[in-house]
Amino acid sequence: MVASPLTRTTAARRTTKAVTGALRLMSWPHHPDRYLELLNPLLTTQDTRARIVDIDRTVPEMATITLRPARRCRFEAGQHIQLGVVVDGVRHTRCYSPSNSQYDDRIVLTVRAHPDGLVSRYLHDSARPGDVVDLGAADGDFVLPPVRPDRLLLVSGGSGITPVLSMLHTLADEGHTGAITFLHYARTPADVPQRARLDELAARANVEVVLVCTRGDGGHLRGRFRREHLDAVVPWFTETPTYACGPAGLTARIREVYRDVGAEHRLRTEEFTLPSLDTSDAAGEVRFAASGVVADNTGATLLEQAEAAGLSPDHGCRMGICHTCTTIRRSGCTRDVRTGELDAEPDTRIRICVNAPVGDVAVDL
Repeated sequence: MVASPLTRTTAARRTTKAVTGALRLMSWPHHPDRYLELLNPLLTTQDTRARIVDIDRTVPEMATITLRPARRCRFEAGQHIQLGVVVDGVRHTRCYSPSNSQYDDRIVLTVRAHPDGLVSRYLHDSARPGDVVDLGAADGDFVLPPVRPDRLLLVSGGSGITPVLSMLHTLADEGHTGAITFLHYARTPADVPQRARLDELAARANVEVVLVCTRGDGGHLRGRFRREHLDAVVPWFTETPTYACGPAGLTARIREVYRDVGAEHRLRTEEFTLPSLDTSDAAGEVRFAASGVVADNTGATLLEQAEAAGLSPDHGCRMGICHTCTTIRRSGCTRDVRTGELDAEPDTRIRICVNAPVGDVAVDL
């Protein structure tokens, strides 16, 4: 009798579990991965590793990095993954959104090198093909609906192009025939990452790509986002699902337009940068309860204030996406720096990278 595919899969999983268990017994007190990685840094039982196979730095201050994971890294178009790299002997984790199709075996990331960005500068300046990095599980709800819409508007600015470009690639791989308009904002045409791939997608009959240059000529439109751009390119935008990603200023202006026309329910947004904070009226103290540290409230985010006080809380994206920095606010009031919303419910889990204390606050750090 021939075993069914399900039976074979179950047997393979049991064998893998048994072998892994045996390795753990033999390698105690260390995890077997510590020995396996000596043979091959991609050979692990617990972590997912990937090798850098290509880096494109043709766009100023951006690096498009292609990774080949040791095992399939599954994600939905629009989600982000955690990327772990070792810089000067210290492991750091950040969140980036793949820009390739969710059906691709590779992972393609486009990273903007921020002036003070430790990981982004390392990836742009120092990473090389052959380097090995860590990959975490995919997360995030900035994704397309399971039933793909017949008409879709995608808007992005700067490196915010990555999740919406992934959506476009995924829809193309699915053979989607609905009308798609892709509106991208960049300083100049030279600042558009993966331009060749975007042009290939624009050649499809159902895809329209519109480039808006904010600091020069060469695009289809010019200037920062305004309502007139939507009226000129997609006059039907009020009736269409819209996904927008980019700097906080761009997404805020888009939300304002959709709110003014009563179409905010059609819009999904994600920011890649946080708005600037007004710290002129900062007052009170921040108490880091678990560490016994008390510091004057500077008005910055709790993550920044914790770091300034000498603490090293877990964190990843620093933008409220990955939830790595989530901790408990024991007392006091905090403001979500993205929305301005205040919350004073005690013993509430918050993300310290996007919450700033208002007056006296105690958190479980």
